[in-house]
Amino acid sequence: MKFTAPLKSDSIKIMLLGSGELGKEVIIEAQRLGIETVAVDSYNNAPAQLVANKSYTINMKNENEILDVIRREKPTYILPEVEAINIKALFTAESEGFHVIPNADAVNKTMNRKNIREFAAVELGLQTSKYEFVTTFEALEKAALNIGFPCVIKPVMSSSGHGQSIAKTAADLPKSWELAKEARGDASELIVEEFITFDYEITMLTARNGKDTVFCEPIGHIQQDGDYIFSWQPMNMSEVAKEKSQELAKKITDGLGGRGIFGVELFVKGDEVYFSEVSPRPHDTGMVTMITQSQSEFALHVRAVLGLPLEYIDYGCGASAAFKAKGDSFTPVIDIFDSSFTKESIIRVFGKPQSHVGRRMAVALTFDKDSSDRALQKAKEIIGNFKDN
Repeated sequence: MKFTAPLKSDSIKIMLLGSGELGKEVIIEAQRLGIETVAVDSYNNAPAQLVANKSYTINMKNENEILDVIRREKPTYILPEVEAINIKALFTAESEGFHVIPNADAVNKTMNRKNIREFAAVELGLQTSKYEFVTTFEALEKAALNIGFPCVIKPVMSSSGHGQSIAKTAADLPKSWELAKEARGDASELIVEEFITFDYEITMLTARNGKDTVFCEPIGHIQQDGDYIFSWQPMNMSEVAKEKSQELAKKITDGLGGRGIFGVELFVKGDEVYFSEVSPRPHDTGMVTMITQSQSEFALHVRAVLGLPLEYIDYGCGASAAFKAKGDSFTPVIDIFDSSFTKESIIRVFGKPQSHVGRRMAVALTFDKDSSDRALQKAKEIIGNFKDN
């Protein structure tokens, strides 16, 4: 492959639609290869905008505004990094010859839980939890009774777990309904899912470069209010379950097609594996790969987009712990003990211009040569040294 210099007439150019902390790492990896980068988001000074060659702030749900910036910049590759985006703009851009990663249809399927669940369960025949879709509170009550309690309730379109809840009894349904309606994205339709008493859940990072498919070691994670707080790699699981997870991940990513990295979320119970969701982009639980692999999920994503080889070295075990803001501030400050910066840790402060309760502002990554459990314990100890100032 021939590499160019940025800001030239012949530059290879990547445009991110959505410029959060994951996009920031993608931008950095792309720039290491001399690729010109453009970061687009709905608010000023988003993390990736701080490091990109160019940045734009637009209404991400407005078709014309997205198309205007695409046509102006003429990127080689368009990388949608969030779900809250106008999908029509991506289909139009693709029809005009622009390369959407992985492709507009895959983005459309995965940004909507109804689309991806029916694609996975009906078209591909993957094992999933029982589910129903509802648009009214009365339908929610009926679906919950049909599926049984506890059940999981989510908007069909939202990001980072927003609007997700578990209803343990019928008395919880009004609160779940209101929480879902407050989520960012489209909350006009909800999915009601069977609560599987799984042993654990994993992310199977799956990278495709147009020729090969490569899997990272499975990542275990813990979620709170639908959003990840801890992850570790590798997850200790049976070889049978691991092989089934890879088979399922390959089937769903082959079905979606295109290039790039996919975060395939799976439930595991014994040796049985159930499909949950998939994101056609780097995954928040995968930040741990910045300390466990020679090529992080972000580096693999860029390589996959460019059609480059996907080989990498596993260094050992690692963990990540997210720091979420405890308050609201237009001038956020994070106080981190100096002792958090060890030879076995990496600290990433995202530089978000505003904090609000529950917003992810930083992450602690820890390494242990032989034990994910020890790495996780270290991460929990270090994140305890973070506080809002």
